Amino acid sequence: MLSSLTEDKAEDIVQIDLRGKSAIGDYMVICSGRSSRQVSAIAQKLMDKLKTELNRPSRIEGKETGDWVLIDTGDVVVHVFRPEVREFYQLEKMWLPAGQQAFTSQPS
Repeated sequence: MLSSLTEDKAEDIVQIDLRGKSAIGDYMVICSGRSSRQVSAIAQKLMDKLKTELNRPSRIEGKETGDWVLIDTGDVVVHVFRPEVREFYQLEKMWLPAGQQAFTSQPS
């Protein structure tokens, strides 16, 4: 899943371990796209790969507007944001304990 995001030029990819902290899933992945169009494209390509390569059912919300797209696979929840929207909601700060760093992956 992370490789798909990297291939599609998602930026500032953060993976947060939710095991034992929340019933919404085991991991949360947060990333950004540079525009609404890119956010929607990243989300759609990830959905396609989840379906074709992993035969994994998932739900998607927000793809029409492209400001914030949520993909729920059951075990993993993926948020794809425009940078301004991500900054506004600051999900990383909400889900990470004070002082803890998230795993961040930068495109190469």
